[in-house]
Amino acid sequence: MANMSNILEVSLLNATLNGTSYTAVNNPYISLWTSDPTDAESGTEVSASGTAYARVASSFATASGTSGVVLSDADATWLTATGSGFGTVGWIGLHSAASGTGNLMYHAALDATKTIDAGDIFKITTGNLSVTLA
Repeated sequence: MANMSNILEVSLLNATLNGTSYTAVNNPYISLWTSDPTDAESGTEVSASGTAYARVASSFATASGTSGVVLSDADATWLTATGSGFGTVGWIGLHSAASGTGNLMYHAALDATKTIDAGDIFKITTGNLSVTLA
């Protein structure tokens, strides 16, 4: 995952080049999307209405070395989809909060779309979610 949202881009530029403060996020929340969230967060996040969908907290290893990559260090598991399910998910994002009030920070397309029907559980296993800055 290497695409940054407009909000994160501006915040990091101002923090690193203008000395403005930036509040770091520990354990960002993973969101699922049925259309590309874009840098402007204009896509369609999975609906929580009648589906049991909610963003899931994530955990990442500490960045080190020169690779510019960090990997998730814990599984991220969504609740069992209910109602009409989550739909066909093709993108994920990392948010600063569990609800709509949190800003999108990073986003990326999944390697393959996944239809999540009622009764399905979506899971990203340890080490299979990465954020790359290069």
